[in-house]
Amino acid sequence: MTEPQPTPDPHAEAEALTRPQRRLLRRLFNGRTEPIVVDGRALLTFQEAKRYLLSLEPDAREAAYQTIRSQGERGTDPAP
Repeated sequence: MTEPQPTPDPHAEAEALTRPQRRLLRRLFNGRTEPIVVDGRALLTFQEAKRYLLSLEPDAREAAYQTIRSQGERGTDPAP
């Protein structure tokens, strides 16, 4: 017999990054040689960024995610 699956914890879902957020972070940190600096922390890999974001409260996490997003996308633009 199979064990019944536990019901998902609604708070656990709020703690995780959404799929689009994870995909963007993977894209931004893939092959990165210059770190993205957020709140004084230099983040060079996807795993570092994910751990850092998950350690924050939801509001602070969203603000840090937006900072990473803007710095990462700015860094991919060709220099004038």
